[in-house]
Amino acid sequence: MQLQPSIKIVKLGYIFCLLLAVAVAVYLAAIKNRDPRMWAMLILPGVLVLFVGIRHVRRRLTKLTILGDRIRYESGLFSKSTRTMELAKIQDVRVDQTLSQRMIGVGDLSIETAGQSSHIVMRSIDHPQAAADHILGLAKAQRPQPL
Repeated sequence: MQLQPSIKIVKLGYIFCLLLAVAVAVYLAAIKNRDPRMWAMLILPGVLVLFVGIRHVRRRLTKLTILGDRIRYESGLFSKSTRTMELAKIQDVRVDQTLSQRMIGVGDLSIETAGQSSHIVMRSIDHPQAAADHILGLAKAQRPQPL
């Protein structure tokens, strides 16, 4: 199983930038402005697309992978960070959702091990509660059973 941040927020960002660019173009055409400098207002949606693009790339470079008895969290482009946790040591999996995240069905997933020595947070993933339940189920199955 592999988890990545949701593409929903990135798509909403691209749609917002497109709508903003269309609105600016329609406004400038409606007022019949002959000054070419006014068309520079289209730079704003272009800059916003740049920020959304950066978020898109970060999304693609962050993932949480469940590998048998371990969880591996990887992030980064030029400098890569990898953290690995044993499923048997996971004690707490928490889901946090803001109102806007709940409206689009995403949330933040926090995973902690014993003594909070290791903590992983995956931001804005799809179906966070199902992922949390799945991880907790796997963690419980990995723990040694008392005799």
